[in-house]
Order: sequence, then structure tokens, then C-alpha cells
Amino acid sequence: MTTRRDFVAALGLFALGRPALHALRAQPGQSGNPQSGKAPPAKSVNPAADRAITIYKDPNCGCCAEWVKHVSKAGFVTTVRDMTDMVTVKRSFGVPVALESCHTARIGRYTIEGHVPADLIVRLVAEQSPVRGLAVPGMPTGSPGMEMGGQKDKYDVLAFDATGKTRVYASR
Repeated sequence: MTTRRDFVAALGLFALGRPALHALRAQPGQSGNPQSGKAPPAKSVNPAADRAITIYKDPNCGCCAEWVKHVSKAGFVTTVRDMTDMVTVKRSFGVPVALESCHTARIGRYTIEGHVPADLIVRLVAEQSPVRGLAVPGMPTGSPGMEMGGQKDKYDVLAFDATGKTRVYASR
């Protein structure tokens, strides 16, 4: 049974240029027959939509390319958009100036700014947090895409809302 959420997710994937037919398939354990005795899951989850991420980056940025590899290895389906005007991208997705880094990504309704670890993106999407997104301001050494041997700076991953208010989401 195709849910409205599955349909909307498929449309979003189609708009990103990704095949979206797999998003329309029935969820595991679900049956189109209401007489089957199996109840559908309480919350419909679409793993394909939860893993589709669009990354906006400068075409000449090496650390951005490394971060794309990081999220790809973590199972995200990436669409990369090389942009020369990243300021406009950041403003359009509501990234506060104080949180800016080199690349900006979108996954579902969330904005991901900078070198955010993939496991935290998975957590954010799974918990359906009411925040606008996550950010790692600047470019901390040792963050995903900024690896330099054994060097690693401590850094905070910040959650931000539509007003620009932040809180520490995780520390690394």
C-alpha cells in the first residue's frame, strides 16, 4: 500500500533526478489485503527518502569532496551540485552566518552545514527533530572530510532552528 508520505517522498526524489519508483513499493511486512491480519507499521518509514541527500559545494573544494565520500560510505544517496555562489545557497536554506562552513546539504526538510558526521545525520532524520538543521561551523581538523592523520580538534555539532537559536546536539 502506498502512503501519502511515500508518494511525496518519491516526487521529491524524482525532482532531484533520482529514480523514485522504489519509494512507492510496499513496506516490508505490509500487505495490501486488509484481511491479512497484519497491521501496517505505526509509522511509515521510507529508508530511500531518508538517505537521499543533496550537497551544494564549490567545485574546487577538496574537503567538500572528501565529506561527500564520507556520507556516501555511510549509505547516503548523494546528488552533488557544484555552485559558485554558496552565500545564496546558505541564505535560501536559513543557515545562520555564525554557523557557516564550506558546503551545505539538504536531506528531507533538514539543512546540514559543514562537516557534520554521517551518524548524526542518521540520528537527526530518525528522531524527526523539530530543528531546521545541524552545523559544524568552520572546518575543524579531524571532522569528516578534514582528516589530517591523527590530529583531531574537539568540536561541537550544533542544532539550529528557524530563528537561528542553537544548542549543542553532540560533541566530538
